[in-house]
Amino acid sequence: MFAGPSPLRLSLLLGLLLGQSVLAEDLFVDGSALPQVLTATRLKQSPAAVPGSMTVLDSELIHASGARDISELLRLVPGMMVGAISGNQATVNYHGTNASEARRMQVLIDGRSVYRPGLATVDWSDIPVAMEDIERIEVFRGPNTVSYGANALMAVVNIITRAPANSHGTRIKMTRGQRGISDWYASQGSGWEGGDLRLSLSGQEDDGFDKDRLGADYRDSKRLNRISLAVSQMLNEQQSIDWQLNAKEGGNQRPYTYQPVFRNYAEKGYNSDVVAKDYAGSLRWNLDVNSEHSLYIQGSAQHWDRQQTWRACDAAVSFSPELTRLWQLNPNFTERLARNMPDTLSGAPQGTAEERALASQVIDQWNAGGKNPVCGTIDQSSRETRFDLELQDTLSLGDSLRLVSGMNYRYDRADSETYFNGTLNDTTWRLFGQLEWRASEHWLIQGGAMYEDTQLTGNSLTPRVAVNYLINPRHGLRAVYSEAIRSPDMFENNINWSYRVTGLSSPVYGQNSAQYFVKTRGPGNLDQERMRSRELGYNGYFADQALNLDLKLFYDEISGMISEPLRNNQYIASNSNSSRFSGSEAQLDWQASRADRLRLTYAYVHAQASNPLDQRLSASNSGSAGWLRDWGQGWSSALFYYGDNALNGYRFQRVDSRIAKRLALGKARLELAATLQQRLDHEPTTFVDNRYDSRRLAYFSAELEF
Repeated sequence: MFAGPSPLRLSLLLGLLLGQSVLAEDLFVDGSALPQVLTATRLKQSPAAVPGSMTVLDSELIHASGARDISELLRLVPGMMVGAISGNQATVNYHGTNASEARRMQVLIDGRSVYRPGLATVDWSDIPVAMEDIERIEVFRGPNTVSYGANALMAVVNIITRAPANSHGTRIKMTRGQRGISDWYASQGSGWEGGDLRLSLSGQEDDGFDKDRLGADYRDSKRLNRISLAVSQMLNEQQSIDWQLNAKEGGNQRPYTYQPVFRNYAEKGYNSDVVAKDYAGSLRWNLDVNSEHSLYIQGSAQHWDRQQTWRACDAAVSFSPELTRLWQLNPNFTERLARNMPDTLSGAPQGTAEERALASQVIDQWNAGGKNPVCGTIDQSSRETRFDLELQDTLSLGDSLRLVSGMNYRYDRADSETYFNGTLNDTTWRLFGQLEWRASEHWLIQGGAMYEDTQLTGNSLTPRVAVNYLINPRHGLRAVYSEAIRSPDMFENNINWSYRVTGLSSPVYGQNSAQYFVKTRGPGNLDQERMRSRELGYNGYFADQALNLDLKLFYDEISGMISEPLRNNQYIASNSNSSRFSGSEAQLDWQASRADRLRLTYAYVHAQASNPLDQRLSASNSGSAGWLRDWGQGWSSALFYYGDNALNGYRFQRVDSRIAKRLALGKARLELAATLQQRLDHEPTTFVDNRYDSRRLAYFSAELEF
């Protein structure tokens, strides 16, 4: 079932651990508080009791990394494949699948999904939360449809922000560096009787990659500004309200990649940059009925606005009704015909009588002036809106039985004249439940299921069963079987893709705006992708050594995959693809001394896919290593290594070093820090156009707290 020698390595390592006297002593440690995680099952659990693999990136690790983006932090997660489509578009996926369409992972901010419903993507650089506002990031490494519904197919990333109660005072931070890095952050936190507030403002800017494969300047810089307001209010001893407001605006450059179908009609000097605006708000009411029973109701609203226009030129015949009809009958025939103009049918394949008759009319139109160039404006803007309402109930049914259950309603709307020829709506209902039964002192049995009904896709039921053997509360072995789904997004299943070109430089068929002949329609009947996952693992915390270790073996199968590239050119989506991922992962976090913390991760992933695109973002070997050191006298340092052997065909190796000095200024505290990133390879990043002039990057920050 499992690839390579991984099972043997795990068995030997577990045997070594279980055979050591240090573990025998650790079996009888006192019942001091254990760290707890929430993302796995919606229940607070110790890492040894979780039905799966967890990675927690705490505030110390986040701060020491010097990372400017959430996607960069995820390099610290074993098995997480982190790359770049461009300087302002990161691609992140767990274990793999298509490099440019990483859409099989759920991403949450304080439990609110930021996975865009229409285009089924996560805009990593546009997530409206500042790094300085993040308390920790919990990553469930594996399918978790049971807890979070469709699209939590391969992993769940839950970004947890700092509580307003822990954010009192003023913080100001400035970061400057090479490649146009110019970041800033400011926050103010305050409290009153029963309530707390945090208001933060932040901005980020950089130039992205330097050159494309031809040595030309690469348009991929980004600029964004954010505002976030979080308020927590106690109503009485049992009730509280939490609410948040977030907004982001900015611009992401895009290289001008438009290619006319007819030859020699490209116009240079234009761009297709994106103006991005995001808005989000949430309100949550918490009720503690008693020590054994609690519930909450949370409502949220989100809006994503992407404005993108550019100038394009092509032959006037591009707007011919006959050419449009020919495209609908035979796209391949039509494209060959267009690309071989002004030749007659000699360069085009043979078609039916109707197709050749239409082709003859198009050729006549070409010769009658259809070859003249026409330029106009293309609008590829899109807007997406989501309303979400969730009820969750957590109940202890005794010392050995806990139940979390709830329901969720979600409404999604996507609006784009280009992608959907107007507006497309979808509604989703969910019922979920997770039962934890402590069968004995050592055995923990967990089961859960999610029922989901989606207007555009239909219904599904996904289960999970896990058995944990707790050697003691700090050490546990686990065996997990789970099923998960991913619903085809609106773009894949219901695309109605066509371009209306406005402001034409000369009228076409008597009009100043016209519809381009290329049109793409989604099949409308795609099924859900389905995943079956098996996992064996171990999680242990050695108290005397302050060492946490997690080991995992996995075998995942995905069927009914939708792998076709999303292009407005002969796009035919289907559920005809499949993938298999097997291998092992290891994660070690060791507080070696009061001053030193060591962290290691490694993943071996053996990927097999019917579509080669789904293997491109799977590095067979990847990992990270980190050393955090407190030198005293206010000095601290961090050293990180990140590497993978082949991500989309390109090796990645980088060393990040950060050194910081804390200074006391009366009641205030100032931290000065310098971060240096050094690439150890000479290859592009993920795609051939992603190149830097220098393998070295340096940036500096100053942060004042008072």
